[in-house]
Amino acid sequence: MPTKTPTAEFRSFTETPDLPEPLPEPARDELRLETVMAALSDPLRLHVVRKLLLEAERIDHPCGWFGIDRPKSSLTHHFRTLRDAGLIRQRQFGLTRGNQLRVDDIEARFPGLLALVAQWKPAP
Repeated sequence: MPTKTPTAEFRSFTETPDLPEPLPEPARDELRLETVMAALSDPLRLHVVRKLLLEAERIDHPCGWFGIDRPKSSLTHHFRTLRDAGLIRQRQFGLTRGNQLRVDDIEARFPGLLALVAQWKPAP
């Protein structure tokens, strides 16, 4: 069982050695602000990041946990955009992909960005 790590008030979990290897993602020093901001410019993707930031219950959440009513192909596109930007880490668990926010990497590269995401409220 993963243990929670203290990263301000954000939910971040310690990885354990029994987890599958993450899918390809940029290294921390390769994260680019313009790519991250482009990924966060979509309200659905911003919702995903915010939910992982504030409501994560464990290290990896399947796409269904987010409660988004969109076609699978659309969700695949959004989650890949987040992974390619370096915002989330994905692992393959059989036919399911688990999603985790890269809190420590984002905070190290862009201090304060996650606080802004936490304060964001979707338009009614």
